[in-house]
Amino acid sequence: SQITHIGVGSKRYRATFKGPGGHSYGAFGIVNPMAAMGKAVADLYTIEAPTNPKVTYSASITGGGTSVNAIPDKVFTDFDMRSADAGELAKLETRFKAIMDEAVVHENKARSTRFGAVSVQLTSIGDRPAGQTPATAPLVANTAAAVTALGFTPSFNASSTDANAPMSKGIPAITIGSGGTGGRAHSLEEWIDVEKGASVRGMSVGLAAVLSAAGVD
Repeated sequence: SQITHIGVGSKRYRATFKGPGGHSYGAFGIVNPMAAMGKAVADLYTIEAPTNPKVTYSASITGGGTSVNAIPDKVFTDFDMRSADAGELAKLETRFKAIMDEAVVHENKARSTRFGAVSVQLTSIGDRPAGQTPATAPLVANTAAAVTALGFTPSFNASSTDANAPMSKGIPAITIGSGGTGGRAHSLEEWIDVEKGASVRGMSVGLAAVLSAAGVD
């Protein structure tokens, strides 16, 4: 039943914080890149993200360090930021970068830099453009008709899919479901029911939509 005609754009970064490192006891008091990273994550989560248009952010993966008794010389966190509004996403990206830099400045002032200072390097690991196909476009309307004809109720939504690329260039595009049911997306409890009857019925929507787009009555 789902028709994704709004493409949620995303900006993804790996933030790598580096410092001199040292013995957790003997070098205590020097700058710690993990402290800078922790502040950066905490400060990011103070941002009150708009709900309309929806804007989201996530600190998703982290790692680094060498030993429990060593101040790390390198740690990292991967971040994901999303919105269907390209302007709002750009504003969040700018604020994100400032927060990373501010966290480094704070750590270098808070502790000793006698063996070196903390720095941060941002590496882009994902850049998906935002876009949308109007709900009134023939591709969307005809797909909705196919959904209805197969006994479902059309549901229009925004998501991040392969359709983002053409939509961002003004080319009509959508993403639809493949049939069956599922839940808990992107969690360790994610599940899908591929029972044949429900799957074939759902896939029939896709076939009908393709035939309609090709001009077949």
